[in-house]
Amino acid sequence: MDKYSQVGNQEIAAVDELYQDYLRDPESVDESWRYFFKGFELARTNYQSKSEFSGENIDKEFAILNLIHGYRQRGHLFTKTNPVRARRKYKPTLDIENFGLEKADLEKVYQAGNSLGIGPAKLKDIVAHLEATYCDSIGVEYMYIRHPEIVEWMQKKMESTKNSQLFSAEQRKHIYYHLKVAVGFESYIHKKFVGQKRFSLEGAESLIPALDAVIEHGAELGIQEFILGMAHRGRLNVLSNIMGKPYDSIFKEFYGTEYEEDISMGDVKYHLGFENTITSDNGSKVELSLVPNPSHLETVASLVQGMSRSRIDALYDGDSNKLAPIVIHGDAAIAAQGIVYEVIQMSQLKGYRTGGTIHLVINNQVGFTTNYLDARSSTYCTDIAKVTRSPVFHVNGDDVEALVYTIKMAMEFRQKFHSDVFIDILCYRKYGHNEGDEPRFTQPLLYKAIAKHKNPRDIYAEKLISMGIMSQDEIQEEVINFDNYLDDMYRESEKIEKLKIKQFLIEEYENYRKPSNFDFSKRVDTKVTKEKLIALGQKITTLPADKIFFNKVNRIIADRKMMLSDDKLDWAMAELLAYATLLDEGHPVRISGQDCERGTFAHRHAAFVVEDMDEKYFPLKNISPNQAPFHIYNSHLSEYGVMGFEYGYSMAQPNALTIWEAQFGDFTNVAQVIIDQYITSAEQKWGLMNNLVLFLPHGYEGQGPEHSSGRIERFLTLAANNNMQVVVPTTPDSLFHLLRRHLHWNTRMPLVVFTPKSLLRHPMVSCTLEELADGGFNEVIDDKMARPANVTQIVFTSGRLYYDLVKARVDRGDESTAIVRIEQLFPLATDQIEATLKKYKKAKRLIWAQDEPENMGAWPFLQRKLKHLNLELASRPESGTPAGGLMRQHNLRLEKIMNTIFSESIFA
Repeated sequence: MDKYSQVGNQEIAAVDELYQDYLRDPESVDESWRYFFKGFELARTNYQSKSEFSGENIDKEFAILNLIHGYRQRGHLFTKTNPVRARRKYKPTLDIENFGLEKADLEKVYQAGNSLGIGPAKLKDIVAHLEATYCDSIGVEYMYIRHPEIVEWMQKKMESTKNSQLFSAEQRKHIYYHLKVAVGFESYIHKKFVGQKRFSLEGAESLIPALDAVIEHGAELGIQEFILGMAHRGRLNVLSNIMGKPYDSIFKEFYGTEYEEDISMGDVKYHLGFENTITSDNGSKVELSLVPNPSHLETVASLVQGMSRSRIDALYDGDSNKLAPIVIHGDAAIAAQGIVYEVIQMSQLKGYRTGGTIHLVINNQVGFTTNYLDARSSTYCTDIAKVTRSPVFHVNGDDVEALVYTIKMAMEFRQKFHSDVFIDILCYRKYGHNEGDEPRFTQPLLYKAIAKHKNPRDIYAEKLISMGIMSQDEIQEEVINFDNYLDDMYRESEKIEKLKIKQFLIEEYENYRKPSNFDFSKRVDTKVTKEKLIALGQKITTLPADKIFFNKVNRIIADRKMMLSDDKLDWAMAELLAYATLLDEGHPVRISGQDCERGTFAHRHAAFVVEDMDEKYFPLKNISPNQAPFHIYNSHLSEYGVMGFEYGYSMAQPNALTIWEAQFGDFTNVAQVIIDQYITSAEQKWGLMNNLVLFLPHGYEGQGPEHSSGRIERFLTLAANNNMQVVVPTTPDSLFHLLRRHLHWNTRMPLVVFTPKSLLRHPMVSCTLEELADGGFNEVIDDKMARPANVTQIVFTSGRLYYDLVKARVDRGDESTAIVRIEQLFPLATDQIEATLKKYKKAKRLIWAQDEPENMGAWPFLQRKLKHLNLELASRPESGTPAGGLMRQHNLRLEKIMNTIFSESIFA
């Protein structure tokens, strides 16, 4: 690159030589310099003769091309984008002297103006054009993009308009209307509910006309649906003035005392979601959804992507031109929260892409109390965008017309290139983090400036008055009328008796009962005829004859065929048949997670790679011409972001089976926010049902503390009010019927399955076709081998330990112990447990046996729920770590569990 940076000082022959080097190998230079040489070519062809294009002319032309390149690449550093304080200073500046030019050149005409689309022009006009385009209220970063067609499209868009739009009087009145309601809403709440938290939008009210513009322009470009995610800052304003949530409902949330019966706990008003259908100015119907969010600021972005992809798949036949996600960030959060990176890395992945997201940043220039200089190392809060080489616009939040113009261009960019685009709205926060906070403790200079600063509505009103579009009296009348209207809405709110949280995705869930009111004791029919199972089994054990596969693939298929003929199915075969039957019945199936196509333990093999090719063959996609869609994707190395994505995906398709599989169960540690804030609590907070399945490999097999436990105890601590299912299946048929039950019963709730590891190939872990055809899921599995008349102790257990207990009982010749499996830990089937106890009339000792330490696993939960049974415990000793690191220690502790149970088992 250094070779070309001094090109303006070369003689014409040397320039020709360098130019020929570039033509022979364009990749030898940085992308931005390729555009430099294109400019050189354009300038060269516009000279009358080659002799004219020499000496001082060539030096000046190249200097100006270098100047143009400098504005395109670094103009964003010198913009007028900060409404309340001076920008940081950057060097070198874009002064012409830094490019080998002088003031005497300003009045001379240069061909380099052609590269801006303005033709031959005086240098002063070229500079003015560049200043207006790149250094006014809009700054743009895009020269790192590697696709020339994108760079050229952006340059043409921006440079042909000088990054501005000439709005009509009616359009300007429309913009003012949205500023009026945005500012008026915040002002009204501030005086009506003094001191109450609302996390106002004040200082960033131009967001509202911007959102209106992107929805309107998106509708013109074919968008039928927008899915939005945002944190609490400005949420009430967006809910009322964009989503159409009634003002009276919002007002009631400030002083209401109880909810209607269908919500047990509720949430603060600035976390609630909403959906609505609006009519755009051109008459199009547009669906809007604002996803409920917790206080974990960026968490909702993953759900937005998942829900968007789900609806694109299910409703729009994969056409992302019909639906667009919008994510609204805060500056401190987008710069520092790790999930931002996880989600952005999904944006171009096959299993997760949504056709591009519009990212808007409400850049308050402060995070809670932290100055922006202490909140990030990067120049901008949006520098994460460069990971995917997405364009970034930095816009002065006080210049509403600039913002509206920018967001419309962003929408066009998204529709054309199906890529993310970021808009950094430089604004301010009028009050502290909340309205009761005093910001001058930590930001005295900034808040002195803010106190004197006019709001965006009044700034724009002055512009309209000066242009003769509106008068001062008209402005004043509109403000007063809106304030009076809000008074009327407040009086309406007083008529509301109880708060109602409008259910999210009402149509999708109208046929399902709330899990809190569901009767789990009723058995669900999950049977499938044996003939159907055999037919589907043959489909998923057949490879296309015209494709060649690795020898071991053929062996896997042969082994699975043998299982069908021998009527002895392993875990993987029963699992695949569960998917096949659901697909055949019309239920879509989606599985996602790290290495899930093969499975962490190489058991699933749902995809087979064609030998010597990248092509994959999916048997489950080829069971029937009329089957539902099947998708399985190896995710990138993310838990938090991907689990959130799959939660959003599942939320939008309650008729589908959506599974997130952890590589190991303890990897859920990284996604605990999704578990706490959505999976376990969303129904109680927001009335939000969800059908997501978590597969968490769990089992104590001497592999150390990191990959033994899926942390059963954490889920059971959070289990209440039928908020989820926690299941530890021990047989293939149990998993088969569990997955089918999940879609066949008339409710929707998350399912947490602690799946096995060594049991995947254990000789005792198999089932027959008959057990799939005529069986069902059993929450409690009694001991078929025990004789009730001989039983003096009952051991309750779950998971892999069951098989160790059975082996120990046989090895020790014990006939007095019944081993009962509790397959479903929550909701706990206490009636079935009690019924089982009645069979064993001589049992004097009741034990709960678990592989986990005493303070982990199911014991703390069962000790509380089954207190009346006076259960004893057989487990590993309490510990701060789930398991030991040495196999010998593991085996010794397992032996102690067996000794605790069986050394006293014969004591009649």
